[in-house]
Amino acid sequence: MSRQGADSKEVSGSQGPFSFVTRRRVLGLGLGGVALTLGGFGALNWLRGSAPSVPGLRCLSPHAFQTLQHMARTHLPAGGVFAMDADSAALAQAFDTYLADEPPEHQEEIARALDLVEFGPLLFDHRWVTFSHLEPDAQLQHWLAWAQSDTQLRRQIWWGFARFFGLVFYDQPQVWAAIGYGGPSLARLQHPGAGPQGTP
Repeated sequence: MSRQGADSKEVSGSQGPFSFVTRRRVLGLGLGGVALTLGGFGALNWLRGSAPSVPGLRCLSPHAFQTLQHMARTHLPAGGVFAMDADSAALAQAFDTYLADEPPEHQEEIARALDLVEFGPLLFDHRWVTFSHLEPDAQLQHWLAWAQSDTQLRRQIWWGFARFFGLVFYDQPQVWAAIGYGGPSLARLQHPGAGPQGTP
């Protein structure tokens, strides 16, 4: 079986939002080779360092949550156009809640995607640092490079997370007034005098 055929077979068994993040494609980007060069995956864990514990996590590990939180902040930073940001909208927590109800194979696919992002500076920029340890401006530039990458998998991962962040953020009633949205049409029909915040 060709590499493409094997990869397609692996994808076909899982239809999660990140089903394109197969083991074969991840290894094709060189993460396994980097680990071997550094003396094993223990070296990658050392480079990653520790992550603070996060109360209430249902699925994500503290390391994965940390990566996701920094990613979300590049999309919706504090002091941006909206009064709300990634932290006040609890985007990372919302992703953890969503992921907890997904099948194990979907959770594994997303874990692989988060690992790739975390070790992206090492893999693609040849920097001895992980994503979570970059300065905010450097995180933004590195994450934008995923959206513009010549590598399809990197672009797919960027769009996968960007879609989720957008869906959760713009579902917040606190954001509706800023974008001129009056709220769900059914709610407006039931309460004609209600504004974006659900108050007359």
